[in-house]
Amino acid sequence: MLVLAVDTATPAVTAGLVELTHAPHADREPAPQARTLASRVTVDARAHNEVLTPQILDCFETARVARADLDAVVVGIGPGPFTGLRVGMATAAAFGDALGLPVYGVCSLDAIAVDAWRDVRPATTGDSAPEATELLVVTDARRREVYWARYRSGGVRVGGPEVCRPGDLDPGSATAIAGSASHVDFFDLPVLPVETPSPAGLVRCAATQLLDRATPEPLTPLYLRRPDAVERNYQAVR
Repeated sequence: MLVLAVDTATPAVTAGLVELTHAPHADREPAPQARTLASRVTVDARAHNEVLTPQILDCFETARVARADLDAVVVGIGPGPFTGLRVGMATAAAFGDALGLPVYGVCSLDAIAVDAWRDVRPATTGDSAPEATELLVVTDARRREVYWARYRSGGVRVGGPEVCRPGDLDPGSATAIAGSASHVDFFDLPVLPVETPSPAGLVRCAATQLLDRATPEPLTPLYLRRPDAVERNYQAVR
């Protein structure tokens, strides 16, 4: 099936078209395979609204597929800053509504973890990839804070998502870290080279629901805190 994937939960504005299939295995259940047909990423925390839709349209042109060929939409639901996050979710919802397609929301940190874990080797192998039993993922939450979550077993979330200052975040039993390049160095852990959600990572997070054609849950953003801009409550002065 053909899936449009978008994410605006980080400073990277991400869009892509991903082909999702079952890959047969002789000795076990078929595993979902996600192949990226086209991808566009612009790193600019203030450009979400301007570049996301043009990037999506460019992906269709590059992959030489029509919007009518889409089967579903996947969108990162954060955690992320209020303004940027809602641009991606609103755009994904608009495409789904216009084309009559299901829209699946996935945690953006989960998508980073799924990709990062592919760079981790099991303890029994002898290759040069870093070994990890637990992975910490962090992204920029502004206000000198980070969004974070912990993962095991190929990307299964076991803690978070939460938001806090880097100095207040206990890495626990994490043996590797991925995410924001400006924040991973706060932690004395091996760094895996995955900073933002990829289209394929987003689709992999929703692969079971996509292939089962399950009814998606309502899109609910993971803000984790109130937006920076709030309405003041003025009281009348007598």
